[in-house]
Amino acid sequence: MTLAGPVEGGRQSAVLRWPVMAVRFVVIGGGPAGTHAAITGARLGAEVTVVERDVFGGAANLWDCIPSKAMIATGAVMSVADRAPGMGLQALDSRLDLPALAGRIKDIETGLSGSVSQLLESQGVRLIRGEATMKGPHEIVVESASGLEELTAEAVLVSTGSRPRIPDFAEPLLGGGRVLTTRDAYPPPEMPEHLVVIGSGVTGVEFVHMFRSLGSAVSLIVSRQHVLPQKDAEVAAALEEDFLRRGVNLLKGGRAAGIDVTDQGVTVRCEDGRAVSGSHALLAVGSIPNSEGLGLDSAGVEVDAGGYVPVNQHCQTNVGHIYAAGDLSGRLPLASVAAMQGRKVAEHVMGLHTRKHRHLDYDKAASAIFTEPEIADVGLAEAEAFAIGRKIRVTKVPFAANARALIDGDARGFVKVVSDPYTGVVLGGSIVGRGAAELISVLAVAVTNNLKVTDIVESLLVHPALAEALADAAE
Repeated sequence: MTLAGPVEGGRQSAVLRWPVMAVRFVVIGGGPAGTHAAITGARLGAEVTVVERDVFGGAANLWDCIPSKAMIATGAVMSVADRAPGMGLQALDSRLDLPALAGRIKDIETGLSGSVSQLLESQGVRLIRGEATMKGPHEIVVESASGLEELTAEAVLVSTGSRPRIPDFAEPLLGGGRVLTTRDAYPPPEMPEHLVVIGSGVTGVEFVHMFRSLGSAVSLIVSRQHVLPQKDAEVAAALEEDFLRRGVNLLKGGRAAGIDVTDQGVTVRCEDGRAVSGSHALLAVGSIPNSEGLGLDSAGVEVDAGGYVPVNQHCQTNVGHIYAAGDLSGRLPLASVAAMQGRKVAEHVMGLHTRKHRHLDYDKAASAIFTEPEIADVGLAEAEAFAIGRKIRVTKVPFAANARALIDGDARGFVKVVSDPYTGVVLGGSIVGRGAAELISVLAVAVTNNLKVTDIVESLLVHPALAEALADAAE
């Protein structure tokens, strides 16, 4: 694509002119990054082919993220039933129907994957289900059910995602039904009587909440001194308090070293000699990128020691026309970030970066943890500001002072806003409470666009609404 046009007042006006030959753009991996790159690229005039070996829509998205949130939603309904007496209702009976839950999750996965495929095809994107291997900087060989096919491309995006990391001590124990990976648990073949969760990061705490809501006893092995070590300490403390209130057993400072399996259950051993027994163990210790077997070395693409593909601000690898996005890029492992990376890659491929173009700022990405209460944050954290010596203003309002939270019968949590004390610009924020994943969007818009706390305070928000707590905290 070129920018050209008549000269007006000494300046050349911008008129988009597409090249006579469409750019051949091959996308390897049909997750959030790949699908958004393909759709954007096709709309901009590229000739796009997407190669996916598992499921269009992304394995990490449709086999991890979506099923977990579906199970959490079911648990939330059960939680509402438990709160019925406090809402002026008689006690409700909400027992889990595991086969029905499994069927619901399968229907959601199938529906979403089908919708993604239809959307891609409606934009003229060619879809190939198969394994792609790069044979050179511009050459890709695809092995599918119909045989081998060679593709050539002016631009390539590799967005093959990641898979659950398995500790060496657990590898021989998989497949027996007692030791589960995250992908074995959406839902598991049987509900654990007592689940021992190994890993206290985002995935681990979501599993704790999920299975506790569905009726399992849960123990959580916390390798640090508090859960969510990368999050605001006050946020982590609020979640721990809720876990303890719900009867979750926390083993703080325990690092798993081994698992013993019997016909009756499992015993997880920690490095410090402590142990905890349960019916099942679940591994939530991170993920590893799917970078092997892609022929990246044949294409001259560098891969780091962890298997990630380093990229610049345009998601370009060391080979300029080859891009990497999503989990493979080693940046924030969020579907929202991957989708935005995909759009930015397509724009770069088609030359839109040559005009006014906003780079993706990973420091301003909003994220959420779907526990109960929900947790969400964006931008600069309080502890991070103190660590770098930056002066900030921190204001906090509890949901206990919010009318809507009291009406809904759940006033747990708070809103915290971080701003510049001199300019009032919103730098970040954290929310713990019902609807946090939705409410954080207001702060994300403020952080991304350098809005001030007064911009939030002077907005005429709905009453009664949880969002009022944002204005109260900003004020």
